[in-house]
Amino acid sequence: MSKEQRAQVNAMLRQARPEGLRSVEATRAGFKALMAQMIVPDSIHTVQTTLGDRPALHVEPDSGPRAGTILYFHGGGWVFGSPETGLSLTGHLVAKTGFGAFSVDYRLAPEHPFPAAVEDTLSAYRALLDSGQDPSAIVFAGDSAGGGLTVTTCLAARDAGLPLPAAIVAFSPGLDATRTGESMDTKAGIDPIFTREAVEHTGAMYLAGADPHQPLLSPAVLADLTGFPPMLIQVGTNEILLDDSTRLAARARAAGVDVILDITADVPHVFQSFAGVLDEADQALDRAALFLTQHVHIPDAAATSAG
Repeated sequence: MSKEQRAQVNAMLRQARPEGLRSVEATRAGFKALMAQMIVPDSIHTVQTTLGDRPALHVEPDSGPRAGTILYFHGGGWVFGSPETGLSLTGHLVAKTGFGAFSVDYRLAPEHPFPAAVEDTLSAYRALLDSGQDPSAIVFAGDSAGGGLTVTTCLAARDAGLPLPAAIVAFSPGLDATRTGESMDTKAGIDPIFTREAVEHTGAMYLAGADPHQPLLSPAVLADLTGFPPMLIQVGTNEILLDDSTRLAARARAAGVDVILDITADVPHVFQSFAGVLDEADQALDRAALFLTQHVHIPDAAATSAG
């Protein structure tokens, strides 16, 4: 039963949550161990590669990819995580869409604070465009901090005069370095993963003294989303970051952007990671895959040559 599954996931995450703040090294090791428990589809294969000037993990279905590319940004508070820790999410999106994906190993704070991550993800997108890929066949997807990067990379691409991707999927995105969402307080104690103290601790490493009141750090409250591609934002009700998603969706709607805000009850941050364990995770990934396949447009070579 789903209710039992949700209770088991909640208990597991509460057990994994440390008391107090941990060192960067301990946090990275703990997150790696937690994510190693997630289920990765058997029907994919991965290859280490380079995209832009950063390492990346190229993920493809065993049956061979259909046309279309997912540029994936992993989560981890801009401080921890890697393409490997995010592989359950990237792998399931690849398996469900048939697209190939590149998961970018962007630089992490505190060694490389803001705006290093955005520079790296923008460089990766530019590399895809420079390789001849059509932006209408590229989509951005990401979770948590990486979900935030789907939005800020689009902002940076637009500011650089680049064409924008065909669509964005963001799982529980981190979109507000000002931490002013009401859910930061109303969901305190309900969230089995995060506390305000914890997200402010890692957030300070990424900010490194930068003013959080700027669009690339707090797009949920400050970004102009005019001209953005269609967006699917998925979030759970048991998240202190819930209002990051609800406020960004409101800004997107006000800017005339097609946006779907997909809220699932009684599930935690990036619940999609529990695919194969939590029914809601599999269902959410099905919706995300459908959204992506609906918005990828492959230029018709025949029509192009005829024109």
